[in-house]
Amino acid sequence: MKIIKGGITAALGFKAAGVSTGLKKNNKKDMALIVSEVKATTAMMITQNNVKAAPVLWDQQIMQQSTTKRAIVVNSGNANACTGAQGLKNTKKTAQWVAQLLHLKENEVLVASTGVIGVPLPIEKIHQGVTSLVPLLSDGEAANESAANSIITTDLQIKSVAVELEIDGKIAHIGGIAKGSGMICPNMATMLSFVTTDVAVRAGCLQKMLAKITKDTYNMMSVDGDMSTNDTVIVLANGAIQNEEIIDEESPGYQAFYEALYYINETLAQKIIKDGEGATKFIEMKVQGAKTQDEARQLAKAVIQSSLVKTAMFGEDANWGRVLSSLGATGIAFDPLKVKLIFTSQKGAIKVLDNGQPVDFDETLAKKILTEKEIYIVAQLEEGDQEATAWGCDLSHEYVKINGEYRS
Repeated sequence: MKIIKGGITAALGFKAAGVSTGLKKNNKKDMALIVSEVKATTAMMITQNNVKAAPVLWDQQIMQQSTTKRAIVVNSGNANACTGAQGLKNTKKTAQWVAQLLHLKENEVLVASTGVIGVPLPIEKIHQGVTSLVPLLSDGEAANESAANSIITTDLQIKSVAVELEIDGKIAHIGGIAKGSGMICPNMATMLSFVTTDVAVRAGCLQKMLAKITKDTYNMMSVDGDMSTNDTVIVLANGAIQNEEIIDEESPGYQAFYEALYYINETLAQKIIKDGEGATKFIEMKVQGAKTQDEARQLAKAVIQSSLVKTAMFGEDANWGRVLSSLGATGIAFDPLKVKLIFTSQKGAIKVLDNGQPVDFDETLAKKILTEKEIYIVAQLEEGDQEATAWGCDLSHEYVKINGEYRS
């Protein structure tokens, strides 16, 4: 597997474009279109929030009708969430306009939105956007960057990644773009992630892969503990390299494809956390020695969701008691007298708890370690052999400012 440029347009047979319609301030790009030249097998994961935005409901509906799609149209600056029956009508109109211009069926067009909740979608701007996007569709890095820029909201940078690998003796590609900065919580977030590949994969197999990968990537991150109404992850596989279709775990190429798909989604998830609203620290929490992997996941997520852990990291304070307390608050049984805690960064590593006993560590070294932008915390239990990793960020003054002024 080799990392390459191109993101969402790295795979053969995919084009993209981005435009500005005025949905966002300062004429920033706010609509994107991603299109496969042929029908693409599709897998999707969506928010677990009971309150789902209109585009999420539309996507659910059309995925039940068919698992092959041709296009994804995305707008930022307006979530089209909690907008009632009109929000649903506007989503359908958006899909219909794309379908008409590209000569597709409306149920071949997925829709995604992100932005402020509870504001009616300015449908005339969406129509203008769709009309402008179709003639601009192209492949290449410029098209990828244009689309990636069009889907972000409070993000400080675009999120894009692509890889090249060999499948069935052919050169294959997987690429993706994502957005996400705030309202990021385990079980996905106010995030959108779109992945394309030219590998042929059967729908059921692709869906199982994505569900498994999501569990260990997007579902293991947190900026602020709030679950969005719009979370969507979509993978389109158009089979353009004409490999022998991957149908299950026994298929040639399955493992190589799975590992590459995992890498793409893990990378996008980490990019989202590193770009968390107001974030100054990226925090990785690893729990080792848990009884089950599910318990390891819960324990790791509990730490990165803790506001007190987040503020300690912002203050560069090795307050390990907050980590241990967060682990204990999960209700998962473990022996605190067997726990080891270690803080690590590029400046070194320091053990702060050893078999439940506080370590008389060097506070100056600890401070030095925590001044780095990427902090790694390891909790070693002695309950089993399972482990899990979660990603989060610190909680800063800037986060409060950004979200306190979000609508204004």
